[in-house]
Amino acid sequence: MNKTFRIAVLASTNGTDLQAIIDEMKAGQMPGIELACVLSNKKSAYALERAKEQGYESIFIDPENKTREEFDAEMAKILEKHEIDLIVLVGYMRILSEEFVKRFPNKIINVHPALIPKFCGPNFFGTSVHEEVLKAGETETGMTIHYVDEGCDTGKIILQKTCPVTPDDTPDTLKDKVQTLEKKWYPEVIRQLAEKNEK
Repeated sequence: MNKTFRIAVLASTNGTDLQAIIDEMKAGQMPGIELACVLSNKKSAYALERAKEQGYESIFIDPENKTREEFDAEMAKILEKHEIDLIVLVGYMRILSEEFVKRFPNKIINVHPALIPKFCGPNFFGTSVHEEVLKAGETETGMTIHYVDEGCDTGKIILQKTCPVTPDDTPDTLKDKVQTLEKKWYPEVIRQLAEKNEK
């Protein structure tokens, strides 16, 4: 690769998928890809701690007394300063403003813990997704990696992977199964987008 492909991760929670990305980077599996920074709207997000401990720039942006637009504008400035090629959402618990999405067209990706168009939209996040999958009696679930557009979970799908739902599954066991898929495939999608960017 001629130019480094710079990614930023936005996270509000533990950053399990962030760790999978960092692990692959440290193992030399993501050549030419650099994690420029990790940003969070939550000071206590373990994702920030995780990144900092492993030598990556971690930035907390305080959402207090800011409109969504003001918060996103502040975040956009930081991302532009870091010359980011791809913004990766990892358990990011805020809906991005329309202005922000338009500022980074086809440069924002998200992973959703279900098979879109099922179990997606503003009310489906975290464990609630897996609870609804079980309630609906689904025989399979999975994860969807997609581009982020102005809607909620409505962007173009990049990749979906499935796993079976068995009678003894609970929301927690389903979460584990789906996270295993996310940890395997999120770094792979980033690699593919970096390669595409090169061409």
